Amino acid sequence: MPARRGTPSLVRRGTGMRSRGKGGPTVSTSNSRILEEGKIGIRLKIAALWIAILFLFAYGDIFGFFNTGRIEQVIAGKVSGIKITQGFLFGVSVYIAIASLMVFLTLVLKPRVNRWTNIVLPIPYIVSIVASAIGESWAYFYLLSLVEIALLVLIVWYAWTWPREEGTTAG
Repeated sequence: MPARRGTPSLVRRGTGMRSRGKGGPTVSTSNSRILEEGKIGIRLKIAALWIAILFLFAYGDIFGFFNTGRIEQVIAGKVSGIKITQGFLFGVSVYIAIASLMVFLTLVLKPRVNRWTNIVLPIPYIVSIVASAIGESWAYFYLLSLVEIALLVLIVWYAWTWPREEGTTAG
């Protein structure tokens, strides 16, 4: 849009704004189809993956109560043939607490420790998810297990390919 005589026109790059002197900026619609792509840091990506995994864990357990006879099993003190004891519940609590803590730790640990923690820790989770799927017959369980494993593999991949500062070497 050409400037009118006597009215300065200045296009601010990438903002879609034009300054028209008096009256302040106006919005230009010429670039309205271009969306800004903000960079998302590696820590935030990995933390978000841990959050998604926790949601899948929770919904998998909730959906499990819809399996025929599951509520009766729990009332009887067993789940999937395992006796529900304080030790069992403590172990499950540790399993969930570690994944929950990883959301925060991924955001605050030093990069080197963070990277290795997020490479190593998903491995026992993947093994436990595969082990829990053995003998399962419900499709939802397989789906959630596959998605959980895929997200854990993504965590390992993001950690493995953690960006390095310029001028540094692998170490």
